[in-house]
Amino acid sequence: MPHFFEKYTMDIILGIETSCDETAASVVIDGCEVRSSVVSSQIAKHALYGGVVPEIAAREHLTAIEYVVKTALKTADISIMDVAAIGVTNGPGLIPSLLIGVNFAKGLSAGHNIPLVGINHFIAHIYGCFLENGIEKLAMPETFPILALVVSGGHTALVLITDDGNARIVGTTLDDAAGEAFDKAAKLLHLGYPGGPVIEKTAKNGNPAKFAFPRSLTGTSGKALNEKDRFNFSFSGVKTSLYYHCIKLGGGENMTGEILCDSVASYQEAIVDVLVRKTVEAAEYFSASTVVLCGGVACNGALRERMKKSLPGRRHLVIAHPKYCTDNAAMIAGLAWYDFKAKQFDNTDLDAYSRMPELTKVAFVGNKKLVPR
Repeated sequence: MPHFFEKYTMDIILGIETSCDETAASVVIDGCEVRSSVVSSQIAKHALYGGVVPEIAAREHLTAIEYVVKTALKTADISIMDVAAIGVTNGPGLIPSLLIGVNFAKGLSAGHNIPLVGINHFIAHIYGCFLENGIEKLAMPETFPILALVVSGGHTALVLITDDGNARIVGTTLDDAAGEAFDKAAKLLHLGYPGGPVIEKTAKNGNPAKFAFPRSLTGTSGKALNEKDRFNFSFSGVKTSLYYHCIKLGGGENMTGEILCDSVASYQEAIVDVLVRKTVEAAEYFSASTVVLCGGVACNGALRERMKKSLPGRRHLVIAHPKYCTDNAAMIAGLAWYDFKAKQFDNTDLDAYSRMPELTKVAFVGNKKLVPR
């Protein structure tokens, strides 16, 4: 019985992701066929602190990474010798965490003479939206322009992508990201960690119209909105408003029952409202044919439903599958295939970076020869 991969000519890419607090590895074929996706979570380790501790995250990555990579290879029924290239997240993210993945990938690359590709985690989230969700759309001219809302604990940004692969950030957060605002609210209210899921769960039992939390940079405060901030976000104001709201009601630790649920629902409503309002307005302004919703906060059910209801029907909406919203290595391996086919390798020169660099191009659009099968 011949080995499965002996029957076809395929590009087998191993992806490795360690940008924050999840150790992940994945095997993806030709940029689109996910053969394995393994994630080791550190939630229990960081819950005690109410947030990610970089030093603990790095230590946990170091403990888990070899096992996670071996499991991804075994699940895909391949060996490291079958791998055509390795894609690894090298930024943006927490440097201690990133260095574990980068250095492990460098070792595999050098030890087995496998090309190595550094992957931008932020861009990978956009690409991950199309995994198991219509990858063929990326080869269709009518799909463009694409407007992507990337919303997570570290990022809240609107990205415009044209059919030649050019890309630019047209809106970003001036302070806190939406996911960070959820995490800080959960900590203030003593709801637990991570904040996003527990905020959503609590909000389901509350009235989202009970309390009026601010919608910053939307022009609804009676103050004229500066044109340069038209598509930018700010969530520090709503977070501060929740803080004073809690003090007024006797402190976050003392809020329970209906008042707690109504407060959380109203807080979530304010954040979701701003995210959707800005995205819809930007889609109209830039005449986007497709709107993409991705990143960890894209798991939020209220956000997903509001986006479906608010976006004009003539614009196609693509929402990342929940398993590809949160950090994973399938999106890393999938995106790495494009650099591999273009022979854009990093190998020993690869280094980690913490902050998002200027965005001008995406590899998964613009080259008609590079279309996943």
